[in-house]
Amino acid sequence: MAEYAAHVPGTFCWPELATSDRPGAAAFYGSLFGWQAVDHPAGPGETYTMFQLRGHDVAAASTLRADERQRGVPPHWNAYVSVVDAGEAARRAQELGGTVLAPPFDVMDAGRMAVLQDPAGAVVAVWEPKRHIGARLLREPGALGWTELVTHDTAAAERFYTRLFGWEAAHGAAGAPGYTEFKVAGQPHAGMMAIDPAWGQMPPGWIPYFEVADVDTAVRKAESLGGRVNVPPTDLPGVGRFAMLADPQGAPFYVITITSR
Repeated sequence: MAEYAAHVPGTFCWPELATSDRPGAAAFYGSLFGWQAVDHPAGPGETYTMFQLRGHDVAAASTLRADERQRGVPPHWNAYVSVVDAGEAARRAQELGGTVLAPPFDVMDAGRMAVLQDPAGAVVAVWEPKRHIGARLLREPGALGWTELVTHDTAAAERFYTRLFGWEAAHGAAGAPGYTEFKVAGQPHAGMMAIDPAWGQMPPGWIPYFEVADVDTAVRKAESLGGRVNVPPTDLPGVGRFAMLADPQGAPFYVITITSR
């Protein structure tokens, strides 16, 4: 079990679901991962749902914003990177050819954030923690274990993120020639792969991996709850076993069982 009081700057610290059916999504993930949903008011008619495991915050969900719905943005998971200064991260992202979709703003006394888009089109959020550090649990069943970028331009994405967050890129990790691992202080914490044309009109984006005790059991459970299997359970030699799913509203995510620890 890995409980956290702080996150190393440059590491993913918070997965947040943007969905068309927040109560439905809360029921799905609660049944699948054992999460307890705790609702918080977030403005007129808005609710922010914290997901907890053993009383610790591990993720959250909110309803897609009106502008996202108007633009046809599908349900998806947002990925947050912990930073020392959200304003500096936004300024640096612009210098590197990225776009600031939401300039730095305070989230009450919880922290300060900004929403960025890399030059290849993927969106990532940065989080400057104050009262709320992000996830209190990582890398155990029911918690975030890995975050992965799928993109049409791996070279541009690598240049952007290594310069923005100081990540080190390692190519061909885990015996996969086309895969890139990103490391912070020598420790792998995220990955990247190119979007295969065979996947269709898949947009670039960061997708979370949630750890589970048994991938095959989790996949069967997800299907029984109305989820969809995009990639069936597959072995990763030297790592573990994973599957790619979509929740009933269509948001993609992975489940993984790590056997290499």
